[in-house]
Amino acid sequence: MSQVVQIERIVDEQRLGWFNVALLGWCFLAMVSDGYEISALASAVPELARSWNIAPTQFKLALSASNFGVLLGAPLLGYIGDRYGRRIAIVAGCVLFGIGTFATLLVTDLPQLVAIRALTGIGIGGLMPNTIALNSELSPPRWRATLVVLMFTGITTGSGAPGLIQSWLVPDYGWRIIFWIGGIAPLVIAAILWKALPESLNFLARRSDRREELLATARRMRPDLAIADNVQFVVAPAPPAEGAGLKQIYSGGLAIITPLLWACFITTLMTNFFLNQWLPTILVQNGWSQQQSGIATSLYHYGGTAGGILISLILARLGFAAIALLFLFAVPAIAAIGFPNESFAMMSAMSAAAGFCVLGVQFGNNALSGLLYPAEVRSRGVGWALGVGRFGSIIGPYFGGYLIGLNLGMQTLFRLVALPMIVGLVAAIALVVLGKRRFGGLHIDDKPTSG
Repeated sequence: MSQVVQIERIVDEQRLGWFNVALLGWCFLAMVSDGYEISALASAVPELARSWNIAPTQFKLALSASNFGVLLGAPLLGYIGDRYGRRIAIVAGCVLFGIGTFATLLVTDLPQLVAIRALTGIGIGGLMPNTIALNSELSPPRWRATLVVLMFTGITTGSGAPGLIQSWLVPDYGWRIIFWIGGIAPLVIAAILWKALPESLNFLARRSDRREELLATARRMRPDLAIADNVQFVVAPAPPAEGAGLKQIYSGGLAIITPLLWACFITTLMTNFFLNQWLPTILVQNGWSQQQSGIATSLYHYGGTAGGILISLILARLGFAAIALLFLFAVPAIAAIGFPNESFAMMSAMSAAAGFCVLGVQFGNNALSGLLYPAEVRSRGVGWALGVGRFGSIIGPYFGGYLIGLNLGMQTLFRLVALPMIVGLVAAIALVVLGKRRFGGLHIDDKPTSG
């Protein structure tokens, strides 16, 4: 008689071990490359504007263009992840934005730059829903939110790097050095991930032609179990997930939760991408040097890394309440960047504080979205949240360029930038109330079904 093992029990009953640490490390590496690509153009704009002899505000469409690509890439590669596997979608995303970044070296005008950045965004958008889904499906329940958040600190680690390159290398090598580094790194990382990244057990269990891979992955995950060669793996039946998965991500108690989650994504991404894409230029235009601008911009992102670590420690206990608190603190932190007559040290500290709050919120959004949806539509649920949220990330840089052109002054400008976080705060508070009703408390557990 053959051994019968439930996939859900293999995953849910595992202890945190080297399998999870390795998975976190590989996905963190993918996120580093993703974060670098998100910030690369913003750090190149001050020098690029001088080289092309045009006003920095004319780059507003180029700074938003990658997010148009993300609108397509997040649901498209989310679908590919559900249909063909998380690993292939993650690797494809790295290859796409690596090639797109290399192509940026060849552009000679703004229309070309806009087109290349839009294509690059397809790869950028595809990485996030699949890494969230993969970690959610291979991690112990108690650690899922924490591990997803820690993985996403790779984004801020990577997005802080172009600012350092702006400060240290661009003065000697020009703006192209940013894209040389940004093109090589993701292609190398893609090759590593193709060999090292494990596939979801839930996905493998439904593919009879990949049984050997399923056995090997299950044994690596659970060295404490004796899993026989003729084991019969049992996976919970999944309802058909047709089309774009919108019906499934609005079913049951998710009918109100999903749009509120989208509101949290939109407002956070609107604010983050304004700061992410325009902070280097604003600081240079207001008298700070190229080196000072690069350092302060990097501190915004590395403040976000600290926010991600904090949210990873409190998210499992507080759920959306932790996100609401960071929304609240983000408002004064952002406004403080524009205080008049600030020293460089104070302005940099405020940039780091703003990154701590804004990016901490986004890490929490990413992690909790991976727990709200059933496994069979998880990539699509997360992909739609990220994709719809990109409307905010498109509006942020584009409208930001318009505001900068009005010469409002830093104090007024940063007060306006803080306003979307107030809207997000309202949505997060509503999610706290609804989450307590649906999940019986602040803590949000992974739900295997969509009911």
